[in-house]
Amino acid sequence: MRLLMLGTGPFAVPTFQALLETHHTMAALVTGPLRTHRGRPVAPISSIRDVAQRHAVPIVDPEDVNAPESRARLAEFGADLLVVCDYGRILSPAALGVACRGGVNLHASLLPKYRGAAPIAWALWNGDTTTGVTVIHITPELDAGPCIAQQAVPIGPDETAAQLEPRLAELGARLVCETIDRMESGRIESLPQDPTRASRAPKLKKSDGLVDWTRDAEALRNQVRALDPWPKTYTYWRSPGGEPVRLILGPLAVVELPGSNVPPGTVVEALGRRLVIAAGRGGVMPQSVQPAGKRAMSAEEFLRGHRVRPGDMFFDLS
Repeated sequence: MRLLMLGTGPFAVPTFQALLETHHTMAALVTGPLRTHRGRPVAPISSIRDVAQRHAVPIVDPEDVNAPESRARLAEFGADLLVVCDYGRILSPAALGVACRGGVNLHASLLPKYRGAAPIAWALWNGDTTTGVTVIHITPELDAGPCIAQQAVPIGPDETAAQLEPRLAELGARLVCETIDRMESGRIESLPQDPTRASRAPKLKKSDGLVDWTRDAEALRNQVRALDPWPKTYTYWRSPGGEPVRLILGPLAVVELPGSNVPPGTVVEALGRRLVIAAGRGGVMPQSVQPAGKRAMSAEEFLRGHRVRPGDMFFDLS
């Protein structure tokens, strides 16, 4: 089949690379416009653009893929199918119509669970132990099209979004290639999603990283896992007589605090390697801490350089 790949972010790269190694023809890469800083283009290293350039695949990067002039440009490639993954734009019915078979999308969840921009993060935030990838037919409603293929995988107990995303991307790449081969041979079936089981995974905001110390310790541990690499999990601490210091928290260990009735956010221990902070239920022990404007350091190193004492409060400055 003749394909148009629509992808921008790193999750799309394995799928694009895998499709280039099949017998299908890659007509072009459709990707987001390059961002600029002080007039210079800014693009991630080893981006999907780099892959296209190495394989001499034409690159199209419209500001608005749904605009009439963009659709006309894409129609010139005569594609049979649009393959969408981590593209960052919602396609209109008219845009889907530029390919005779419409489009398929690779999504990083077991749909209909976690429709939206950040399915991996929200699965970890909620403490899920299983996730997966789904290939769907694209429809105008976000991530709501019929499911063509789906594969589940377990989530490691300490796995972060930064670790889980590339694993799902590789799994999804294989599933997309298998799906397109089945479509070409006419051996394709799809199942409608059950809308009553749908849940949302909205785009992350920087404010999602702020710690609410009234939440349970396990929930805070999952928050750190979910928000690595972005926007990270952060809180504030003030030394006696000092200004508030913003702290990014690294991995958290959950600590039992039997019989403790100290307010959430209170420092319970601050000695040696142990920095223990009370949560709404239980406590957490950060494995690393990064003060604003400084490098990340172990909890032991942080305690050596900062006068944190039992009874101090970690808090929300907003």
